[in-house]
Amino acid sequence: MSTSASLSSLLGAVSDAFAAMSWLEIAAVLFGLAYLVLAMRQNILCWMAGLVNVLLSLVLFFEQRLYPETALQLFYAAMSVYGWWQWKHGGGPGQSTKGELPVSVWPWRYHVLAIGGALVGALALGTALSRTNAAFPYLDSFTSVGAVITTYMVAKKVLENWLYWLVIDAIELYIYWQRDLYLYGVLTVVYLVLVVIGFYRWQRDWRAQPALAS
Repeated sequence: MSTSASLSSLLGAVSDAFAAMSWLEIAAVLFGLAYLVLAMRQNILCWMAGLVNVLLSLVLFFEQRLYPETALQLFYAAMSVYGWWQWKHGGGPGQSTKGELPVSVWPWRYHVLAIGGALVGALALGTALSRTNAAFPYLDSFTSVGAVITTYMVAKKVLENWLYWLVIDAIELYIYWQRDLYLYGVLTVVYLVLVVIGFYRWQRDWRAQPALAS
C-alpha cells in the first residue's frame, strides 16, 4: 500500500471515529482539553473543568461496563476537589501573598519512591490482568498507576508532573496506535504538545518565584 493510500485510510478512520462519537464523548473530550490548557496556565478553574470531565467520563465508562475505569474516575473526582483546595489554600504563610500554592520541585528520593511504586504497582496489576484477555496488561497498568501518582503531583503543583505525563502519554499513544484507536491517538498528540508547553510555563514561573518573594 502506498504512503498516500495509508494516509487516506488513516484520515478516513479518524473521520469515522469523530462521526461515531456521542455528545457525551465530545463533551468529555472538550472538558478534558480545557482542564489541560487551564492547568498549563495555572488557572484554578482547571479543577472545575476536570471535575466535569471526570463525571462525564464516569457515566460513559459505566455505560460501557468498563468498571475499573469507572472506579478510577471516582479517584479523579476526589482529586479534583483536593487539587482545587490545595491550589487555593495550600501555599501556607510566607509562601505566597495570596496563600496560593506555588510551583515546587521534588527531591530525587521522592522520584525514586514514585517511579519505584509505579513499577511495583504496574507489575502487580499487570500480572493479574495478564491472566485475562486484556490488551497490553503491563503497559496499560503502568500508565494507569502512573496517572494516579502524577495526578497527585499536579494537585501539589510539582513541576516534574509534566515530565511524568510526557512518558505516560507517549506510552498511551503507542497503545492507541496498536489498537487502531486513531482518534485517541490524535488527541494524545495534542496532549503531548500541551504537556511540553505546560512544563516550560511552570518552569518559568518556578524560577520567577524567588524574585517575586523578594
